Amino acid sequence: MKKNNYKFWFVIGSQFLYGEETLKKVEEDCKIIADELNASGLLSCEIIYKDIVKTSDGAEKIIKDANYDDTCAGIITFCHTFSPSKMWINALASLQKPYLHFHTQFNKVIPNEEIDMDYMNLHQSAHGDREHGFIGARLKMPRKIIVGYWKDAQVQEKIAKWMRTAIGAAFSKQLKVMRFGDNMREVAVTEGDKVEVQLKLGWEVNTWPVGALVEEMDKVTEAEIDEKMDEYKALYDFATDDIETVRYQAKEEIAMKKMLDRENCCAFSNTFQDLYGMKQLPGLATQNLMRQGYGYGGEGDWKVSALTAVMKVMGEHSAFMEDYTYDLENGISLGAHMLEVCPSLAEGKPKIEVHPLGIGDREDPARLVFEGKAGKGIVASLIDMGGRLRLIVQDIECIKPTQSMPNLPVARVMWKPAPNLEVGAHCWIIAGGAHHTVLSYDCDAEMMRDFARIMDIEFVHIGKDTTPEELEKELFLADLAWKLK
Repeated sequence: MKKNNYKFWFVIGSQFLYGEETLKKVEEDCKIIADELNASGLLSCEIIYKDIVKTSDGAEKIIKDANYDDTCAGIITFCHTFSPSKMWINALASLQKPYLHFHTQFNKVIPNEEIDMDYMNLHQSAHGDREHGFIGARLKMPRKIIVGYWKDAQVQEKIAKWMRTAIGAAFSKQLKVMRFGDNMREVAVTEGDKVEVQLKLGWEVNTWPVGALVEEMDKVTEAEIDEKMDEYKALYDFATDDIETVRYQAKEEIAMKKMLDRENCCAFSNTFQDLYGMKQLPGLATQNLMRQGYGYGGEGDWKVSALTAVMKVMGEHSAFMEDYTYDLENGISLGAHMLEVCPSLAEGKPKIEVHPLGIGDREDPARLVFEGKAGKGIVASLIDMGGRLRLIVQDIECIKPTQSMPNLPVARVMWKPAPNLEVGAHCWIIAGGAHHTVLSYDCDAEMMRDFARIMDIEFVHIGKDTTPEELEKELFLADLAWKLK
């Protein structure tokens, strides 16, 4: 459903000036590049050598075909020879797919004995791609530029990351979000313009009553619950004897999944303030759905729900998260939620436990309890600034827990934010970042910047060198620039 057998089209720039022999060699070289990139094992999708653009009509045909091919997730251009960029204008102006300008060269070094004018006429990307780059800049194209030798692993890894981002963008354009009830009362940051979000990101966000979910739960059979319990036993350790409570979570999960799949929704939200007819707030049910790739947002936060789903397509180990409390002495943030943290973040096998919730006025729910993995990551927040969307990303370093916290029965992750807790939190608040985020070990700031560029939304990065003073200047200038768009 999410990968959709996506392909990336390799489109080559040249012209008729150099004759048929040179064009045949260009085609041969570029097919080798595509084949070896595919054989590298680093790319998430196949690159398809498409054709050599030699005329404006040829360029327009390829771009039109790409726009209408649902399996094409983006185009990659490379000008092996000089390719006059006026013939690309109409084509690129109509492009609706993500665009990577790959500035490389078939041979890595200049061959001392072999180089002559014929060689020079063939291997001209040094100025062919500069001509191509000009028209991209002139058209203000939202493009990714990767420079380097195509056989180098680090270059191939950059292409692979951009591919994952482009797939996330394609998935985003088709994403539907199911809201069970509304968002938590009086909360500002979880609000947003659903029409603008659909225009920019493609997300269809609609509401289903909790009563409809309760009706679906009443249809779940004991046999279906038994099958789900077998799944739980295979995936998780049981640390409770309260099997009936776990079975109720299984019933909730089965019912939610049926509704999500029936409506072709890949993300959902709910709130503890709207549990009419339900005995428990979904905990384990929500966590296991997230394990399967569904996005989730607590307290009715549909924006973070959808962003979670998109980032899970871009990188599996991504999950709904919330900054909960700080260790100010050691500069650490403790991230958790009442119940709903995805087990894709877990270090080791999660445990199913049952504990009081203390909120929502319902029965004690079952949930997965675990510690998060150590490693580099990011937290990302999407907010509505009124007239535009802002994607805020902060670099973090997840750490092994510094405390056992035996009386905190929730899944949790501890991390050190960049550049440090005090400055990082200061910058986050300046930018208006939400308390809900998506934490990811697999996505990074570069990927999220590319996503924002493709989707034409504002991007803010908080990293090791960020200061409140410079960020304030950046946000002030960005505000002026976005008002002019």
